[in-house]
Parts: sequence; structure tokens; C-alpha cells
Amino acid sequence: MTQLEALVSLNLIGDVGSMRLKKLLEYFDAPENILKAAPEKLTAVFGIGEKIASGIHSLKKEDLEKELALVKKHGLKILIQEDKEYPENLKNIYDPPIVLYVKGKIEPEDRLAIGIVGSRRASFYGLSCAEKFASDLVGNGFTIVSGMARGIDSYAHRGALKAGGRTIAVMGSGFKHIYPPENKELLEEIAQNGAVITEFSLDTLPKKENFPRRNRIISGLSLGVLVVEAARNSGALITADCALEQGRDVFALPGKVDSNTSFGTNGLIKQGAKLVSCVEDILEEFGMDNTVKAQDKKEEVTKPVVNDKDEDRVYGLLSEEAIQMDELVEKSNLDIPQISGILLRLQMKKLVRQLPGKQFVKVEDEG
Repeated sequence: MTQLEALVSLNLIGDVGSMRLKKLLEYFDAPENILKAAPEKLTAVFGIGEKIASGIHSLKKEDLEKELALVKKHGLKILIQEDKEYPENLKNIYDPPIVLYVKGKIEPEDRLAIGIVGSRRASFYGLSCAEKFASDLVGNGFTIVSGMARGIDSYAHRGALKAGGRTIAVMGSGFKHIYPPENKELLEEIAQNGAVITEFSLDTLPKKENFPRRNRIISGLSLGVLVVEAARNSGALITADCALEQGRDVFALPGKVDSNTSFGTNGLIKQGAKLVSCVEDILEEFGMDNTVKAQDKKEEVTKPVVNDKDEDRVYGLLSEEAIQMDELVEKSNLDIPQISGILLRLQMKKLVRQLPGKQFVKVEDEG
């Protein structure tokens, strides 16, 4: 059994998750060893109760074979964290998915991504803003990440597609149960111009409890999350919370004070989310507002600047000699999600280059 097959098998047990898997791997070294272990050995690991141990022990070879056959039938690819295609932004969150089922393709440029989320029962104002922001952001090189739900999510994906950009949809179900069902055509279009992904095995239903787990992936793939419209108990607010926990930026579109779907976004602004009224407000946050401007169909490039205290700190630690990300984390006293975002922004400004093995060097000034 390969490592991928073992991880797919473990992922079939919905209660394992990445954090329990980490504990199991500390004890058993390899995922293949976990599947061979007796129940009493499994329950010796902190956080593994009898229910999970029984689920692991009762896995059959036929379960894996059925899952892999369905993967092939649906034209999917399965990624594990060791794969180069597994999204770099997602690797650095607290609890990255054990596996990702992918329809389409994830590209290196998808590291420059913004999540756009909001209400399923959105107003015309919210829907048009979601579409417009998505279109403007892909025009500036961003990939749009959302959850393919009704309302804001769907319009964000469509805005990216209409503008000829890339978009990634994250599902809260398996590929046998596309949700909402009316978005099957949209799913195919997204897969042709980006990717549709899920951590859930193919036969997983779109249950309510799946969507908070889905939301952490939306924010995990993104450098920041824009909440367009959100009611008091909207799932979009869960995505915003996930973004904050992961060290991502949170942006919010203000709305009418008497509108139910503006309660969440206006509340986020009160709590410190960045108020946005145009795409430049987001670009400014990433130091991109004056990096490249088109004029008379010619590109006028101005020299990018380091205009952020944390950026300046990290940039000052870099030189022409390669340095590992772990060393940057230690020297800067910033966490991995913060460092990852800063390094990506510096790469976008062409001030830093990434080398194999998560090493980084300062780019020489070419004058």
C-alpha cells in the first residue's frame, strides 16, 4: 500500500482529521502502520477513542478500491501534502486537509489568491459587487477562491470566469453529491479555468457540519478574505474567523445599516476588518497599488517599495545567501502564515526569489 492509498483510507473515516493524524504519525511513523495497528494500540494515542480505533481497524481493502475507482470515473486527482501541486498556502495552516480531491488543476500562481464569500440570500447590490470585485481582482493577477454556494459565492466565481481569470471552488461535500445541484454546470466551467476541490470522500453528503470545515480551506488557500454580505449568523463570518486565526487579512464591504445581510459585514468593520469600497483598497493592503500601471496600452513599471513594518523586518533578514523559512520565523518572531504572506508579497514586488526547499534570497537591484 502506498502512502497516498493509506491516507485516502484514513480520510474515509471522517473523525480522523489532520490533527489526530499528526498524533497517530508521531506514534506509528507512517500512515501504513496506522492501518495495521490493533485497536488497543490505537487507543493508546491521545485523542483516539474506541470509535475512531474501531473505524480504522474495520477499514477494508474494498473500501479503498471503491473510492479509487470512483476517483477515476469522475476524472479527479488526489493530492497529499507531499505533492508539489498541493497548495502552499494551505500547507501552512494549523490543520491542513489530509487529502484533497481535485477536479481541474491548481497552479503555482494560485498562491496569489483572495477569498470572496457572503450570503446565499444576497441582494442585487451584493451580487453585483461580488462579481465586480472578482473581475477586478483577477485583472490584477489574483485567483478567486469561494465555496460555490448560491448567492455571493456563485457570482464571485462567475465574475472571475467572465474576466478570463482563475478561480477555485471549495466544496463541503464529496464529488458524488454536488451542492447546490444547480451548480453542476458552473463546477465544470470552474474546473476548466481553475479547480474544484474538497477534502471529503466522494460519497460524503453536504451536511451542515461540513461547511465550517470547508470554510477553513477557503481562507487557508487565500491571502485575505473579502466578505461581501453576511447576516448575523452567516457562514461567511465563520470564514472570516478562520482567516483571522490563520493570520490572513479580512476585508468587508459596508452595507445599509437597516439591511439584514449587512449586519455581519458592518460588524466586521467595527471589529477591525478593513473597509473596502473598490479593488484599490485591497491592492493597497498587499503593497500592490503602485507596482504596475497600464497607460496608453504600454506598461509603466514603478519601483516597488517595502511599505509595511513586518515586511521591512523580514526583508531586512534576507540577503543574497539563501535562508530557510523556519529560520525567518525564528528571527522575525512572526508565525508561518504571516511569514508566508509577507514573502509572497515581496515576491510579487520582485524583491525576493524562492529557491527549492523553501529557501529565499533577496533579488539584486537591477537599477
